[in-house]
Amino acid sequence: MSALSSYGPHVPDPLPVPSPHPALPLNPIPSPQPVPSLNPVQPSQPVPSPYPAAPSAQPTHALHPQLQSEGRQWLTLAGGKRVLAVVHTVPYAKRLLEVLSLLTADFRVQVVFTAPPHAFGDGVPRFLARLGSPVLPWDEAVRTPFDLALAAGPRGVEQLRAPLITLPHGANYLKRITGTAGAGVAGLRPEDLAPGGRLPAAVVVPHHAELAELGRSCPEALPLTHVVGDPVHDRITASLPLRSAYRAALGVEEGQKLVVAVSTWGPASSFGRFETLLPRLIGELPRDEYRTAVLVHPNVWSGHGPWQIRAWLGRWTEGGVALLPPAADWRAVLIAADRLIGDHGSVTLYGTLTGAPMLLAASPAQEINPASPAAALALTAPALSPVEPLAAQLEYAAAEYRAEEYAAISSRITSEPGRFHRNMRRLMYRLLELGQPAHAPLLPPLPPPPPLDSWAAQGWEVPA
Repeated sequence: MSALSSYGPHVPDPLPVPSPHPALPLNPIPSPQPVPSLNPVQPSQPVPSPYPAAPSAQPTHALHPQLQSEGRQWLTLAGGKRVLAVVHTVPYAKRLLEVLSLLTADFRVQVVFTAPPHAFGDGVPRFLARLGSPVLPWDEAVRTPFDLALAAGPRGVEQLRAPLITLPHGANYLKRITGTAGAGVAGLRPEDLAPGGRLPAAVVVPHHAELAELGRSCPEALPLTHVVGDPVHDRITASLPLRSAYRAALGVEEGQKLVVAVSTWGPASSFGRFETLLPRLIGELPRDEYRTAVLVHPNVWSGHGPWQIRAWLGRWTEGGVALLPPAADWRAVLIAADRLIGDHGSVTLYGTLTGAPMLLAASPAQEINPASPAAALALTAPALSPVEPLAAQLEYAAAEYRAEEYAAISSRITSEPGRFHRNMRRLMYRLLELGQPAHAPLLPPLPPPPPLDSWAAQGWEVPA
């Protein structure tokens, strides 16, 4: 018998643990039809998870009492399908909200959020509280059956009692893990796809190229894998015609250039160079010609704390650099940029969609998946020099920019351009055993961002 089980057809019996809180009223989960096998594969043994234990962080916005069992008679809509959104971190939350938008306006579906313990999860409670949605404590979520669960990260999801869809939380699979027992491409290893030895009901990937890596790293997941595309790619490309409106909303004047510095997280990210880069943004770029903004990965904010980030960067934000809060929607700012200074993270890769010339402040070969578009970008974009004048480097990047080279890189983000919403909605409704709504899923343009001058780093909130 295989050491791997599935979240889909096999739902474990309820755990015999008394609950201190009433359970969420749900109907029994019907077993979804198994996904047809793409290739006959032999299951492998589960790999122990390399993730460190994380402190528990429960959301402050508790489950609405009318959704608990004792208040079932007070529900206005009862008996519908229940979907659980598993939010480990703020970046995961943003990706899941894009997916959950495909369920809006469907009165047959109730969405509930939960927040598992995670080392970078301290911003999640406030983020979810701002949404105003029911949040089920994690210990209750793992005891409660749902009709469908969605997760953009693996930690703890093997405990869920629901058909599970897993999806990436960023662009493609750009990073690799080396030097450990769990080495491999982050997001495509057995411990990422089948934590605890349990396969999900469906694995979502953005590009057909991922199937080859899956065949090597976790062939058991191939029959469950669906190439659906990338939602951020599609929202950015749909919003490109609004670039002028976004620039006006940000307060970038005619003739000014907006330079956006981007950092992923980790020791090899470009954040380690901000100590020398930010003074250059202020001191070397004429203020009447340039506006500057900084986008730091939420894991940096979470790992070091908002107070520390503001303390490190405060001198430069007071000098005119706009620092985006970690919960902010950065996509319209990326579209508005004239120049980018980035690294090997997802946001920099999404920048290849915008036509903005870029410099790379960091591109660590040891962390980059060599088969990913991030590796191609590292060979294409000029590297930031610590000695040459910054304005001259930015103009050099513009002079050397070749649109066709960056288009070839951005085409590797998704092999289903413009079709994520259609493909993802079809998959979710199939697992929910519901017919789709009789209209095409919406792909709205991104909303205009607040002015740069309002992006004060006041914790986790997005400016109103």
